[in-house]
Amino acid sequence: MTTGPGGLEAQPTATTYELGDLVPLAWGGRIRVPHFQRDFRWQSEDVLRLFDSIVKGYPIGNLLLWVRRQQPEQFMLGRLRLTAPAHDESLWVVDGQQRLTSLANALSPEGHPYKPFNVYYDLAAKEFVESPHSPEPHHVALPVLFDLKRLLTWFRTDGLAASDYFDEAERVATALRQYKVPAYLVRQDDRAVLTDIFDRMNNFGRKLNRGEIFSALYSGEEKGADERLTLARISDNVAARTGFGSIDMGTILASVLARRGPDPMRDIRVEFSPAGRRTQSEFPDEDELTAFSQGEEALVRAVNFLIREAGVPHIALLPYRALLVTLTRFFAHFPEPGPNNLRLLRRLYWRLSLVGPMVFRGSFTQFSRTLGGKIRPGEEEGSLRAMLDTISGAEPVVPSTDRFRTNEATTKIILSAWWSLGPRSLTTGEVLDAQSLNTLLQQERTAASAAPMIYPRLGDPRPRLSPANRLFLPTSMDPVSEIPAAIVMQPLEIDDRTWDAVLASHQLDRDVAVLADRDRDAFLSLRQERIREQLGDFISRMAEWGYEDTPTLDSLNLDDEFDELEETDLPAAPEGY
Repeated sequence: MTTGPGGLEAQPTATTYELGDLVPLAWGGRIRVPHFQRDFRWQSEDVLRLFDSIVKGYPIGNLLLWVRRQQPEQFMLGRLRLTAPAHDESLWVVDGQQRLTSLANALSPEGHPYKPFNVYYDLAAKEFVESPHSPEPHHVALPVLFDLKRLLTWFRTDGLAASDYFDEAERVATALRQYKVPAYLVRQDDRAVLTDIFDRMNNFGRKLNRGEIFSALYSGEEKGADERLTLARISDNVAARTGFGSIDMGTILASVLARRGPDPMRDIRVEFSPAGRRTQSEFPDEDELTAFSQGEEALVRAVNFLIREAGVPHIALLPYRALLVTLTRFFAHFPEPGPNNLRLLRRLYWRLSLVGPMVFRGSFTQFSRTLGGKIRPGEEEGSLRAMLDTISGAEPVVPSTDRFRTNEATTKIILSAWWSLGPRSLTTGEVLDAQSLNTLLQQERTAASAAPMIYPRLGDPRPRLSPANRLFLPTSMDPVSEIPAAIVMQPLEIDDRTWDAVLASHQLDRDVAVLADRDRDAFLSLRQERIREQLGDFISRMAEWGYEDTPTLDSLNLDDEFDELEETDLPAAPEGY
């Protein structure tokens, strides 16, 4: 495609910056991130790899910087609140935001305490690590390592016991400060040219996701950007309002699009241009701000359903993102379903979690398009029945408990089953709530940090990687390195009744717990059987495979159809009711 902005008035100029000069430029407000690519999405492993590459002298890619005039302004760069002075040649990042934001924050005392910037260098192991729970004398924080005066002071005080590693610290500090980053400087007044470059760069080499492209295309002018609702801001708002964790940009975009039409994978470049759309929007007169704000509201309702009705407290326990997209579309059109429809929706969610990938061949696109097409505005009952019909021929299943990997859907289902038990702290006996889980996971992609191994050094990989060798402990207060002893020893401040409840919340009792130190094989075998049984009970209760998927009584015209209505047509009452 060759149409569009007229192009650059002059070729970009090439230059290099040493980190010792580049990072202070960022701290001083001379380097900015245009609002059309403001979302920061790197995780801890990305930041660790960046610094590892720098110290090894590996290339980390070129920067593309837009040289333009700026007015004095305060702004955020990652976790840093900075003041930008007026300047004729400030640098705006067109490509390289993730790298620059990581460098500026991880090397700053103000940004370093926050994930994913809390990086240390292990002088003994010669590697970068996340903030250790119990720092050793040979762990030095990056802001200290980057500042020679602070580093010398550290060796005389906190790092006195690490004096043997001074040469290693000096080597790494020098490598950091003197590392050269290549950059291209673009001088261009037309913002449309910059967004065009941004879009085209996504089509060469390293791909951006649809959410980032969408944000760039519909970014609007720089003026007023701080108050404008964006996909990134929707993600932050939903996390703050629900405690569900950070939803990725792709899922936010798909949810916003699903609200406006049944196919969330449609062409995003013509979303707000009726002339180019193949299908009519269900909200044709809606502007971008309204689409975003109403999309956020529908997404919040969908997330609250997952938390309150489906028993999924955090996005790290959501098996498939397509489920959230479908729920957002449903709650956009039916914001207040009745009790029976909520029950049918819960049933639908769990059946889709279990058999959806088989029915839809593991395709997000097919999953979301098919189910989105079944949700018809104004037909709440019909939409629910139509979605349930898509999996009516699937056989009931219970997930395998052979292995435990927190990035897999099966394990996320197992964790939801464990959450239903109300896991308790091994040290206080208190029930660990959703806020505790959210605080622990923060922006983590999986629940790995909330599910530590009981025996991390087992030689046999099968029991070591089984669910029986994990506890669900959504807290940073329990000693995860001493779990076997914590299971066996009842704390003095916890009474017998509470301790029994603690053990039960982790599929244990006193007879099984006492085996944790005596007979690991017997302990894991007995606990594995309990996990399998509890998972089956949970799935049976949530998916309700044997129940009729009937409409609510309110939707039936009992006056006209009373004579024809058979008893079997009514919703079956669950056992115990």
